[in-house]
Amino acid sequence: MISVIIPLYNAENTILAALNSIKAQTVDTREFEIIIINDGSTDGSKKAVESFIRENTALKIQFFEQANGGVSKARNTGLRAATGEFIALLDSDDEWLPEKTEKQLKLLTARNLDIDFLATRRNNSKILPPYQVKNNLAEITFNKLLLRNEAQPSTVIFKRKILEETGFFNEDQRYAEDLNYWMKISIHHKMYILDESLLIADGGKRTFGVSGLSANLSEMEKGFQKNLREMYLLKNINLFQYLLLKVFYKGKYLLLLTRTFYYNLKN
Repeated sequence: MISVIIPLYNAENTILAALNSIKAQTVDTREFEIIIINDGSTDGSKKAVESFIRENTALKIQFFEQANGGVSKARNTGLRAATGEFIALLDSDDEWLPEKTEKQLKLLTARNLDIDFLATRRNNSKILPPYQVKNNLAEITFNKLLLRNEAQPSTVIFKRKILEETGFFNEDQRYAEDLNYWMKISIHHKMYILDESLLIADGGKRTFGVSGLSANLSEMEKGFQKNLREMYLLKNINLFQYLLLKVFYKGKYLLLLTRTFYYNLKN
């Protein structure tokens, strides 16, 4: 079984498309348990989901409600309820393409491969350095994650043993929380990106610096720096790496600010 974790916050206009993209998977829908966590929405999200549940009684759906606590807390509520052998993440403003799950499961269950965690490309984006594609896969490592995160959460499926051995998302972190979790996973597990675009993220728009949590570049940069400090305190990086990466992250932040300003001016 595949447990699909969907945090929901004020997404009445997009949640049905996300849910229908699960229904459209080429994998039998009986293989899914869908876990939706309403994280204190104040719009019509709850009503939209309840209507979907009434109209799709053949689907296994759990619907939780909680006070707003951020995406990490919402995902953790879903992870605690999950019973599947595989865990899939899906944000409420994203859509899977129909063959996504089937293609990922084929690789995750292949006897000749050792893959615990598999992401994909999204919005027809390219896999950029330091990642390199070989045999249609790009390996994710801790050192690569320090420089760039190419694993968008809604593209990810991972084996249950990751949850059992790594634990949960950091609920005190609302920005760059996915990178924080990926770094911890990468220490002991095999992670890859499938070189196929199998997700429409936020309607296909450029996301980083434009929409979603990543639109808040200042808070994202603070999240990256927080991750860096944590990795240093855990002794996963040394003092020289820590100081060098602090400067790198600050430079990356300034570059993103400039690029976002340019795109906004252009539009």
